[in-house]
Amino acid sequence: MNQKQLVSQSDNAGRQAPEKGLSGFIKTAGAILAISYPVLALSTGARAVYQLFLKEGVGDTLPPALSAVAALCYLVATVGFAYRRGWAWRLSVGVLAFETLMTLIVGSLSFIYPDLIGRTVWRHFGVDYGFFPLVQPLLGLAWLLHPETLRAYGIRVTVNSEQ
Repeated sequence: MNQKQLVSQSDNAGRQAPEKGLSGFIKTAGAILAISYPVLALSTGARAVYQLFLKEGVGDTLPPALSAVAALCYLVATVGFAYRRGWAWRLSVGVLAFETLMTLIVGSLSFIYPDLIGRTVWRHFGVDYGFFPLVQPLLGLAWLLHPETLRAYGIRVTVNSEQ
């Protein structure tokens, strides 16, 4: 092996080491999201079902209905964390964007009209759930939009270099 090949190989080895660490982090983050989202869906869904169908004296169905919508969002978003397909990626990005928007809207309205919003999962930006409803979709979107994740899903990103 000549010196030029050795330098080239050592350069490549230096570049690959950080990528391997990042790959492990990205893989772990995806696994955490794939586990935490169904858990949050179960928790939120159980709360909504209880409030809608089992709890006596529930006069306003808006809060449990909003929690049910959130649970459905969490469940659907899980599909994109579990399946490495382009359609699953697009579905999850759309649902997470919707979830983020709803968390911001309902969270804001819960301060302005607390009696209207009631105790929903998105109330005060998810305070009852440790702010997971606010943070998780943002983390999920960051994970889904990460270049390594895009490659794993077969999503091609083209950069227009025209100036």
